[in-house]
Amino acid sequence: MMIVFFIALGATTVVALYAVILYNGLVNLKHSVGKAWANIDVILKQRHDELPKLVEVCRQYMSFEKDTLAQVTAARGAVFAASTRGDVVQLGAAEATLQRGLGSLFALAESYPDLKANENFRHLRERISQLENALADRRELYNDTVNLNNIRVEEFPDLLIARLLSFGPRPLLEFAIEETRDVDLRALFVGKAGRADAIHKFGIRPGIRVARRFLLHDDDDDDDDDDGDDDDIIKLVIPP
Repeated sequence: MMIVFFIALGATTVVALYAVILYNGLVNLKHSVGKAWANIDVILKQRHDELPKLVEVCRQYMSFEKDTLAQVTAARGAVFAASTRGDVVQLGAAEATLQRGLGSLFALAESYPDLKANENFRHLRERISQLENALADRRELYNDTVNLNNIRVEEFPDLLIARLLSFGPRPLLEFAIEETRDVDLRALFVGKAGRADAIHKFGIRPGIRVARRFLLHDDDDDDDDDDGDDDDIIKLVIPP
């Protein structure tokens, strides 16, 4: 009788210890997701502080581009609101809008030589580009951590502890569908006008994750290209 009792006690102890190990693993993942989100939030706040300076500098030179400046300002507010609420889904949508607005802003800035030569503008553009790179890296880390969490809470036997103690899946931070959609380069990159449309459409920003360099051929400028000028060379930037 005592043998049965000790066997049952030993089995119960083993099960309890295993449950504790599973629980601690889920807790660690939960806090890892929170830490990864906090790292993203830091970058968002830093960029939030830089964007008004960029808009103000651009406003001094781009008086006819009020719609673009207003789009950037509104998207900035939407990103901040979603980040403050911790709403990952809304943040992804707002971030996509902001990136399109910044892409349009930097593309339009190419038509304003005085603005391009402005030291504050160049500094802010570089600073925001650095923050965008950091955001992409931290977003990747966040999504990797969320994937690990979501797998654990759905696997057996972890799901037993997860359901019992309310550990649930977390949403991924996803941006616009344009990021993964196939790009029709021939349709987009036809002449300088097509290049500007592509920059506007895909939110390309100078210095962000250069993927390749493409030579753009414009039928009307074929003769001019023989001089070796690389004016038609641009960097195609694909957001991470």
